[in-house]
Amino acid sequence: MADLKKVESYQYPAAHFGHLADAQQQALDDFKQTCQTEGYYTPAGPGGTDEASHDDETLLRFLRARRFVPSEAFKQFKDTEDWRKEHDLPGLYDRIEAEEYEQTRRLYPQWIGRRDRRGIPVFVFEVLPLNTKNIGQYEKHLKEAKTTSPKVSTKNLRLFTLYESLITFVQPLCSMIPRHHPETPISQSNNIVDITGVGLKQFWNLKTHMQDASQLATAHFPETLDRIFIVGAPAFFPTVWGWIKRWFDPITVSKMFILSPANVMPTLSQYIDPEHIPKKYGGKLDWDWGMMPVLEEDIQNAIQWESPNVQDGRNTLPIGPIRWEHGENGSMRAVAVGSEGGKARTKVIFTVPNPIQNDAAKGPKAVVNTPIEEEELRLTTAGTATQPDVETPVDSETPVDSETPSDSPTPTSTPKPAENESLPLRQGTSESPFEQQHQTHAAGQLQEGTPHAAVNDHGFGDQTITMEPSTVGQAPKDVSIKSEDPQLQDISPKQKA
Repeated sequence: MADLKKVESYQYPAAHFGHLADAQQQALDDFKQTCQTEGYYTPAGPGGTDEASHDDETLLRFLRARRFVPSEAFKQFKDTEDWRKEHDLPGLYDRIEAEEYEQTRRLYPQWIGRRDRRGIPVFVFEVLPLNTKNIGQYEKHLKEAKTTSPKVSTKNLRLFTLYESLITFVQPLCSMIPRHHPETPISQSNNIVDITGVGLKQFWNLKTHMQDASQLATAHFPETLDRIFIVGAPAFFPTVWGWIKRWFDPITVSKMFILSPANVMPTLSQYIDPEHIPKKYGGKLDWDWGMMPVLEEDIQNAIQWESPNVQDGRNTLPIGPIRWEHGENGSMRAVAVGSEGGKARTKVIFTVPNPIQNDAAKGPKAVVNTPIEEEELRLTTAGTATQPDVETPVDSETPVDSETPSDSPTPTSTPKPAENESLPLRQGTSESPFEQQHQTHAAGQLQEGTPHAAVNDHGFGDQTITMEPSTVGQAPKDVSIKSEDPQLQDISPKQKA
């Protein structure tokens, strides 16, 4: 057996600000120097009088995405900074019509105003409401939009502002609230994706909608995703999983947990307090799709309202973008920006008198990195073991075999994992944080392009190898079925049988 070596975890808070290994800290220092030399980073002023152009946690997101290789991280960081400048992301965020922003918010994951047990914000995404009628209505609104650009479609322009809100408002707010590691900024999010009642035709119609969001995050908002919990999977889902997973990059797929009805609440409650889980998933929170955030008690206690919106008798956020401004005596003010009827708005919504965390943006100062206990990282971010086997045969009753996939609701029937089945290890996130140093006996034997990619690198040490004896060493084969129906063109014979 090959020798084993211990590998480093990238799971929050490991490999995040304040919890870097020596090599990771050196990589951050080298990355900063490269960015500064190339004109993409300005360090903090002497004595912390001026903040750095980018806080350390932002830079670390790019390093984690590129396995702490500074040169590779710089390529992506440079591309992102150039992209942000080309589309004037800060200016777009400040001028978008609040109503247009709200129309878009209702079609993507929505922050429910709660955090998980570590302080990471929780979003919910219900797919069923994104039907042909609602999408058609949204596309009509896009044609009437006031916020446009000659460089990119209006739909994508609006999507940019949702991701900008995540890193500009939601994550900084969560970083200001008490939690277990107040020294470490929040830079990720958790998503509950509800696909209850979604038909195969609706899945196909939403392919581009979901791909656009995933590709944007991967390219320009890396490492902002912690986990995705998929609930309400229809009966045909195991059949088409191999088809759907190709819409997303492998690292995103590896973070997806597909939960059976019996496992929804037991799994979610490991990560999120029941008080912060919506009632429809077994928790205690009164929150429904489309609502504004229902802010948790810890957040309510930390803020002072000035111009709140009111929802069901409780203070909440207004529609539209919100950004942060420095207030007096170290306080932070949440200011509603964007436009209303073509007029710019700058209204203070609330103030955080004593924000918990600002150190990652200050400097220069000595950073004391502390290790994270193994037990704290025991809940893995790899959801591979909960995902259907892509080789699962197709039942004759599956909608895949129909000429026109149904858009009607289907019963939930996600397979339940075996009781003694454990989740796979992500680097250093479980009891045995090791990986083999040497390649397996199959290394190099599978020709590049073999069906199903042969070697699937999920990142951070997560790799799977698909060996098909009949295809080892052979040239790629076209196993698809040509059909006039686009829904069927990516279905293999094995799935079709």
